[in-house]
Amino acid sequence: MATNKPVVIEPVTYADSRWFYRLLEIIPGGLTWSILLGPIILSLVFPIAVAYFIIAFDLLWLMKSIRMSFALVLGYRRTKEAENRDWNTRLQQLSNIPKSLEEAQAELKRAPNSKIGRLELDFLKSEVERLQLLVTNENVIVQPKEIYHLVIMPMYNEPMEIVEPALQALLDSEFSMKQVYFVLAYEQRGGEETKATAKLLEEKYADKFYKYLSIEHPDGIAGEIKGKGPNITHSARIALKDILKTGIDPDNVVVTTLDCDNKVHAKYLSSLTYHFAINPNRRHTSFQPLALYFNNIWDVPAPMRVLAVGNSFWVMIESVRKQRLRNFASHAQGLSALIDTDFWSLTSPVEDGHQFYRSYFTFNGDYMVEPLFIPIYQDAVLASNYHRTFIAQFKQLQRWAYGISDFPFVVKNSIKNKNIPLGDKLIQIGRLLEGHLSWSTAPLILTFAAWAPLYLNASFSQNVIAHQLPVIASRILTLATIGLFTTIWISFIMIPKRPSHYPKWKMIFMVLQWVLVPITAIVFGAFAAINAQTRLMLGKYLGFYVTEKAVKKR
Repeated sequence: MATNKPVVIEPVTYADSRWFYRLLEIIPGGLTWSILLGPIILSLVFPIAVAYFIIAFDLLWLMKSIRMSFALVLGYRRTKEAENRDWNTRLQQLSNIPKSLEEAQAELKRAPNSKIGRLELDFLKSEVERLQLLVTNENVIVQPKEIYHLVIMPMYNEPMEIVEPALQALLDSEFSMKQVYFVLAYEQRGGEETKATAKLLEEKYADKFYKYLSIEHPDGIAGEIKGKGPNITHSARIALKDILKTGIDPDNVVVTTLDCDNKVHAKYLSSLTYHFAINPNRRHTSFQPLALYFNNIWDVPAPMRVLAVGNSFWVMIESVRKQRLRNFASHAQGLSALIDTDFWSLTSPVEDGHQFYRSYFTFNGDYMVEPLFIPIYQDAVLASNYHRTFIAQFKQLQRWAYGISDFPFVVKNSIKNKNIPLGDKLIQIGRLLEGHLSWSTAPLILTFAAWAPLYLNASFSQNVIAHQLPVIASRILTLATIGLFTTIWISFIMIPKRPSHYPKWKMIFMVLQWVLVPITAIVFGAFAAINAQTRLMLGKYLGFYVTEKAVKKR
């Protein structure tokens, strides 16, 4: 018998209204244009304020450069430590942690008599501390043999010569493929050639994994953009049904999304397994490897090399500053957590960064990204010719910069979610806004702003400070080049060795290319970010752009 129960309808607040969301979309672009035009307008009416602002801004950039240099060196050291670590031995220790602790303590006790070095002694101490911590958390540890990896690789129209090396790198992992569930998620809109490539790959590699699925994402589904998020979500939902049939617990499945040019480090899966197994809050944690754009670093034009190294090191620096780390490019997250968030966004062209905020609000702020410091090697931008390469690079960075479209989403959900402390929400909003404003304005202000009062205000040009300002700014920025020299040094240590088909003299260009930094920072950095923010401000929304991928013919 039906009962007449009152229907509770939650009131629609201003945070739900379209006008409020549009206002939030306008704010980042409005702030960027205000910051860029501010020095010009103020140079005409209040030039002394501009002078002091520029000096303060340059000093701030100097301190930021020094801090980032230290973070980059530390990130490099942690990367080498992670690459050299025997993760499979650590996984084996989890089967009997008390015994492993006893063995480590005994070895540490013998150390003073064995005359080992200081570094090895420090390592033994850290191992004992690590195992002691594991003993106290043994009840929440998942045994590695119970953990499965769901690896989803989306493909649009990339040729076999791009995709197959990525699959082979996965198979070369120091981890059993009997625990890897692989999904090739290809787009219907890629056409018959893409479908044929998917079929060939399945025929060749299907028996190499615990399970292999080729899943076609239909084109034209209502409510979806044409992009990566809908594709991997569609495939994950189908894979989930299959996983549940096998009896595998979704709590023990960790999902990695890989672009089809991504080559995982041989230790990636074992490192990820270990971190997932020991993390007591694994459901509310994402795991972020390093995105290193080094696969084809010797093949791409010089501006693309500078950008590829810079983008790679940015992820490394952010990984050191763990509280700032966000999902970026290829990352991993527990399957249960993805079920909670209804997988990835169907409407955002930047599904990786957006997934951080979706998870953050789903779990009421109880969410973090854990750095792995293990690389996933990716391609720097290279298209069929130089002109197309430059366009593809700009569009890729424009799409990354369109991550500012998360700003209205974050503000709206911060207002509506009362379970997260206000201070935490303000920090998230502040970091998001500050990062994108710096991206769009800093290169232009650092390059041109010091000259504005001198040339735009005739009366101020008679003032001594007007002529000293460019000199002071230049000297401060010269000191700030410590960050550039650190980048150059680390890059020469980390990039792949020169391929034999390139002459030795090409190393000269690998050094000279760094004079392009001011140009690349403005054209591909500031201009791409300004374009993205202006589009959002004007309501001309950006879709998903699939970066063209090509292989340079020998």
